[in-house]
Order: sequence, then C-alpha cells, then structure tokens
Amino acid sequence: MSTQGKLNKITTAVIRDMKKKNQKVTMLTAYDYGTAAVVDEAGIDIILVGDSLGMVVLGYDSTLPVTMEDMIHHTKAVCRGAKRAMVLGDMPFMSYQASVDEAVRNAGRFLQEAGAHGVKLEGGREVAEVTRRIASAGIPVMAHLGLTPQSVHQLGGYKVQGKGDAAAKRMIEDAGILEEAGAFALVLECVPVQLAREITESLTITTIGIGAGVHCDGQVLVINDMLGIFERFTPKFVKKYANLNLQMKEAVRQYCDEVRTGAFPDDAHSFM
Repeated sequence: MSTQGKLNKITTAVIRDMKKKNQKVTMLTAYDYGTAAVVDEAGIDIILVGDSLGMVVLGYDSTLPVTMEDMIHHTKAVCRGAKRAMVLGDMPFMSYQASVDEAVRNAGRFLQEAGAHGVKLEGGREVAEVTRRIASAGIPVMAHLGLTPQSVHQLGGYKVQGKGDAAAKRMIEDAGILEEAGAFALVLECVPVQLAREITESLTITTIGIGAGVHCDGQVLVINDMLGIFERFTPKFVKKYANLNLQMKEAVRQYCDEVRTGAFPDDAHSFM
C-alpha cells in the first residue's frame, strides 16, 4: 500500500510531495468499475484510463481508433470504482491535435462528464501550448514523452526513443518545456535508463516510467499486461505478476465440463 495511507485522497499536491520525499508513485491502467475498485483498494496512487483500451479491451490493432466517447464511457466507470486514487483520462488521437480550443473542451469533458481528476496527452514541444491552456483552465495535465503510441506510424514502430545525442538533447529540452507549460507529471516510455534518470533529476515535476528504468519517480504498467490477461504480445518492460489468462481458461474449461456432465449446478447451488 502507498505510504500515503488508504484513506488519504491522492491529489497533484500529494504527487509533488512524494517526489520531494523520494517516495515512489504507483500507477496502473484500469478500464472498468470492478478493476478500478480492486486496484484502488490495493493502494494504487494513480489510475490511468488509458487509450490502450483500444487494444486490450476493444480489440483494435492500435490506439488510433479510440474516440472521446469511448474514453468518457470507460472513465465514468473507473471513477465510480476509485475512492482514493487519482484518476486520469487519456486524451485519444485527434482529441487535442486539431486546435487548442477543442483540446481544452475535450479535456474539460473528462472532469465535467466523467469525474476524472486530470488528463494525459502525448507529445513534446508541439503540444506545449495545448498543455499550457488546459492547465490554465484548472485541469491537471500529465505529459508523455518517448514512445508515444498515437505517433507510432511517424516513429516507425514501437521502439526505444531518445537514442543518440541529438534525440536525447531534444527529449531533455521537451521535458523542460512541458514542465514550464504547467504539466504536473511526465510519463517516459521506452527511454534509455540513463536518459530517464537525467530527465528525472532535471525536473521538479514527477516522472512516471514505463520501460524507462528504476530512476523515474514512479512506474506505470497496463494492468492487462501485468496480470497476464492480454496475450497478443508482451513488451520487454512488462513484468507479469500473475497469469490470469491461463487461470481464466482453466476455470472456464472446468465450468464447461461440469455443465456438460451435469455436475453443475448441484444441490448446493440450487433452490429446494
């Protein structure tokens, strides 16, 4: 359980304070009420309703088809289940790229309609003004650098970012720009360990790593990956803490066998 205690609501102020005290921030994705309630009760600090739901929940090949309506629907469910954790809504592809005004309106929907506490969006200096305007509207913004899945075609695939002096220098600069623009935290995805460390040490805001090594201020994983539910592929940075895919299959097979043989329902599960 987080050092903040089970009953203390996690806010941006708490997250900032955790960095000052060298307390690691824990973050997982969730996409429904039941999962949100479980991870919240287990002591997670931040729940991200990620656009990764496109792949692990909706069955798309990427995050690109996910819409604002998809995100609002799932964020509402998660917010009903989370009592302590901070809930962030992931702004989907084309919800903030077209114009700053549209980005602010869409970010506001996560708070006004879904009950989230803030939003996450991808990109560096090119989204600085969007970040600034959303934050100025009173909406906490978590930024995201490195491997940004919404830009996977531009990046040329899912691969490590920030390799080489020029790329590393640009990422360090982007991190500073996003901090100055008002982001309260920054996800670093698929970034070399030492670069992630340098960025973390250069910022006053919190860094959350995913495939970025141990020196970030916190860590995030997709819950379907770390529980071993999603089996289509497993990134190198994922540690599986369970194999629920196998357990679920075994339970369903047992159920099917018992139904077919008449072993279920028995007297204990029937009304007399």
